[in-house]
Amino acid sequence: MPSIRFGKKSIKLPQSRLLRVGIGGAFVAGGVFSFLPVLGIWMLPVGLIVLSHDFPRIRRFRRKWDVRLARRWARFRGRAVTPAE
Repeated sequence: MPSIRFGKKSIKLPQSRLLRVGIGGAFVAGGVFSFLPVLGIWMLPVGLIVLSHDFPRIRRFRRKWDVRLARRWARFRGRAVTPAE
């Protein structure tokens, strides 16, 4: 069963691909309408993370951002990141 991992927490996703795509699309749509009081821009990255389980192009985009953020965080913390070979 697919799951999303945030640090030490893991959230399980439905097994149905159609339901995962629907949930991810709903989060992305909620992020687009972030000017409304209940919805927020936080929904956009969550939706892209959910969609990345089913779409390779979004998965590549998410992985690139993961690497960029890890490098920036390491630089901020004063540690050098060596590329994996």
